[in-house]
Amino acid sequence: DCGRGARDCELGSGEPHWAPTLAYGVTPGKSVNFPVPLFLVGEGEQGGEELNTLRSSFILPPSALPCCSPTKVGFHLSGTVTEPATATEPEMTYKVAISFDRCKITSVTCGCGNKDIFYCAHVVALSLYRIRKPEQVKLRLPISETLFQMNRDQLQKFVQYLITEHHTEVLPTAQKLADDILSSNSEINQTHGAPDPTAGASIDDENCWHLDEEQVREQVKLFLSQGGYYGSGKQLNSMFAKVREMLRMRDSNGARMLTLITEQFMADPRLSLWRQQGTGMTDKCRQLWDELGALWVCVVLNPHCKLEEKSCWLRQLRKWGDMDVCPLEDGSYGNELPNITNALTQSSNHSQDSLARPRRTVFTRAMEGCDLHWQDSHLQRIISSDFYVSPSYQRDGESLLFNAQGQPLWLEHVPTACARVDALRSHGYPKEALRLTVAIINTLRLQQQRQLEIYKHQKKELLQRGATTITNLEGWVGHPLNPVGCLFLTLTEACRLEEENCLEISGSRPPVYQHVPVATGCQDSGESYLSLALEVALMGMGQQRVMPEGLYAQDKVCRNEEQIIARLQELELDAVLVQTLRKQCILLLEGGPFSGLGEVIQRESVPMHTFAKYLFSALLPHDADLAYKLALRAMRLPVLETTAPSGDVTHPHHLVSVVPSRYPRWFTLGHLESQQCELASTMLTAAKGDMLRLRTVLEAIQKNIHSSSLIFKLAQDAFKIATPADSNPDTTLLNVALELGLQVMRMTLSTLNWRRREMVRWLVTCATEVGVRALLSILQNWYTLFTPTEATSIVAATVMSHNTILRLSLDYPQREELAGCARTLALQCAMKDPQNCALSALTLCEKDHIAFETAYQIVIDAATTGMTYSQLFTIARYMEHRGYPLRAFKLASLAMTHLNLAYNQDTHPAINDVLWACALSHSLGKNELAAIIPLMVKSVHCATVLSDILRRCTMTAPGLAGIPGRRNSGKLMSTDKAPLRQLLDATISAYINTTHSRLTHISPRHYGEFIEFLSKARETFLLAQDGHLQFAQFIDNLKQIYKGKKKLMMLVRERFG
Repeated sequence: DCGRGARDCELGSGEPHWAPTLAYGVTPGKSVNFPVPLFLVGEGEQGGEELNTLRSSFILPPSALPCCSPTKVGFHLSGTVTEPATATEPEMTYKVAISFDRCKITSVTCGCGNKDIFYCAHVVALSLYRIRKPEQVKLRLPISETLFQMNRDQLQKFVQYLITEHHTEVLPTAQKLADDILSSNSEINQTHGAPDPTAGASIDDENCWHLDEEQVREQVKLFLSQGGYYGSGKQLNSMFAKVREMLRMRDSNGARMLTLITEQFMADPRLSLWRQQGTGMTDKCRQLWDELGALWVCVVLNPHCKLEEKSCWLRQLRKWGDMDVCPLEDGSYGNELPNITNALTQSSNHSQDSLARPRRTVFTRAMEGCDLHWQDSHLQRIISSDFYVSPSYQRDGESLLFNAQGQPLWLEHVPTACARVDALRSHGYPKEALRLTVAIINTLRLQQQRQLEIYKHQKKELLQRGATTITNLEGWVGHPLNPVGCLFLTLTEACRLEEENCLEISGSRPPVYQHVPVATGCQDSGESYLSLALEVALMGMGQQRVMPEGLYAQDKVCRNEEQIIARLQELELDAVLVQTLRKQCILLLEGGPFSGLGEVIQRESVPMHTFAKYLFSALLPHDADLAYKLALRAMRLPVLETTAPSGDVTHPHHLVSVVPSRYPRWFTLGHLESQQCELASTMLTAAKGDMLRLRTVLEAIQKNIHSSSLIFKLAQDAFKIATPADSNPDTTLLNVALELGLQVMRMTLSTLNWRRREMVRWLVTCATEVGVRALLSILQNWYTLFTPTEATSIVAATVMSHNTILRLSLDYPQREELAGCARTLALQCAMKDPQNCALSALTLCEKDHIAFETAYQIVIDAATTGMTYSQLFTIARYMEHRGYPLRAFKLASLAMTHLNLAYNQDTHPAINDVLWACALSHSLGKNELAAIIPLMVKSVHCATVLSDILRRCTMTAPGLAGIPGRRNSGKLMSTDKAPLRQLLDATISAYINTTHSRLTHISPRHYGEFIEFLSKARETFLLAQDGHLQFAQFIDNLKQIYKGKKKLMMLVRERFG
């Protein structure tokens, strides 16, 4: 239709109609210095950050690239774009062609050969040239209309010149066309007319922006293959953001591109691998799937989509959802959440049929969304007007459509209603999204008010029971549809101040908001969208809700909570917002079982620690009493309480003793406990210097925190805050740190904890900072805090150290009092655990004769029963070192009675102690040596050890210790007389027995070693008067008994005859 083509061609040249659509937000005359992506260059939420990334991919901005010979023929724009030379690349010129139809670019080609889902810089340059300089691009009719005006001669001349100009490229095609036209039976002659690439499509044809589907598939496939690494996760999120922007611009390619992305996600080979192995996907991948599912909800909730489109999407979603590898909504766990189309109030039989519900995949909510429509007249009126209110005469009675002020309500399952808001916002209807958001908030307010009224009637009974079964099975925080985040973003976007040169601003700068009055039909509401944003975030975060099933769902609750709080922290709290904050906090505290901060909550409710920490910090400068009341209320963690109150007998599962290992569903318990600790630490820091508040916080910690490691962390935090480097310590906070430390000691006294020694040392340091009274207290009550070993080796030893005395600047009476307590502790510990504490007790009691004697007697008494030879030898060596050789001898003798050294234990660790005991006895004199030799003979059966002892005793005269009152003869002792005779006989006997033992299982490779052993034996034999004869007889016996070992006996004869 040449006429239609000409008219549309003229319309296409009009800037207001054509230009803005080319680059979504690029308007005529506006300076643009960034590459325009395939489907969007916008200045919205996601666009700004990505524009900076895109800009860096070009050396020059597209607007700076010179365009030559731009020609517009019908719906076809062509020209050449020159890219200037650089230091490394020569100047390059590219031919560019663009086709468009009804305000959309439908195809592009460029000589640069760029393969991407974005336009190349050359296509953008030509497009911008056409937008900014339309007067320099002459408009021509479609080529079919031009040809229509030519006569035969002109047509022949036109064709021949065209072939001549491009004969190398088009001559084969021209000849083929000529042959076909001249053949009456050819296909070309069966069709009327001829195609015209410049004439545009028919008015009935679908038109959509150019999308290189193959490139989309390849890019998504590449990013998925990288497993979320190398920035691929960010790239995929960027593609999701592009889809949202396309939806906002009402570009039909949005759903097309999402379909292509989804197909590649479903073809990811890791899905079947994860399913076969029974392992869950990575967190990054799981988050991408969540966003994919949420995007499909947006697509199917398009308020203006056609029924056939929705039916097509539903078929596709069902096809994907039926595949075995399709990820489930909450990992591998079942789901008990209500259907997306259910109303706010759930039916009573919900829990009964929840088990029969089919599996829920990431696409289930989108499939359910296909059942929703926008035809409700009340809904239409809400989103179409700011001034939709109920008539004044209808405001007295109850209404499901309006509140008491006449403002419209929207009573729908809250996440579903929020999904509608997200869909409106995503499809480019921000005002409509705002109106529905306000209606939802008014509904939530009314619901909150009614819940307060219900609680007032039940308050007495619930407080008596101390527990409730009321809870929300479906939490709004961590929900797949992110209802709280959706409402908050919708409201804050309406209040965001857009600064000039916003594209040049770093993405890390926080947004700036202003109060924008709520457009409403009610007079003087005085509310702003910003205050509503804060209010709805607080309402959603404060919702009392049960902990969901599964690791991923629980982790998502924590992550979503942190995301919302991060956005809340971007708000600068002025007087209006502080008033909103105070009001909502009071309502949350008074909300009973409907609020996570109410007086009574369900035992398995999601804790409020992270939320309360934000509220505490935000409220503290404005209302400290409310801040502390709220934070102290939030400190609880009911799921860790050992028993439920006796009144709640109707639910026996609440009575189970909850040890974490016996409660596997709370996968994030460690994180939740750490958040509880963070809340407590925040309060401790804020309460510094306030004795009453510190005491209250301390009581809350002792009541609610059940982890010794976390209480220890709090104690360390309090100690650090209480002892700043540049000022005097805060004694009140120091005492809190000490009390927490004492609690940790009591909690870990009878349990294994790898940090126990660190905790004990820290407690002594803390008590030292508090003062001498604190040290005396822990010494006097050691048995409730420490093991005997800890009390003597760490606590008492540190208290009695020189550094501690100097640190405390103690006078003599104080030092004596502290030392007396330490000695008493040492004796008590030695009595209780002499094996491990005796030596420490002796060391601590050295300076007090009576105490030292008492400690020594404790050791003697315990020596015959519970102490080992190594412990006794250690104490004996200590006694000798301190100048008590006779006491050392006595302890060494007792140690010998516990020792048993076999014939083959010639490397036993006790050998050194035995040799030392022998040397000690020898140095004391003949009597002591005579007393210990029988003990050695009885305990030691190793020939080499006995011979070593014998050799040492014969080298010097006994009694060299020089003990007063003792006479030393100075004569060497004879092996023929007592006490060495007994030792010599035992040694010879040990050699004989050891020889026979070794010969029983000897191998040829040990023959040489055995001969050396016999040589040492001969040296010992020769110490006896008839030793030569004894050894000869011994050798003869060996030859006779072991004559079968011919080679060995030959070696014996060679050495010993």
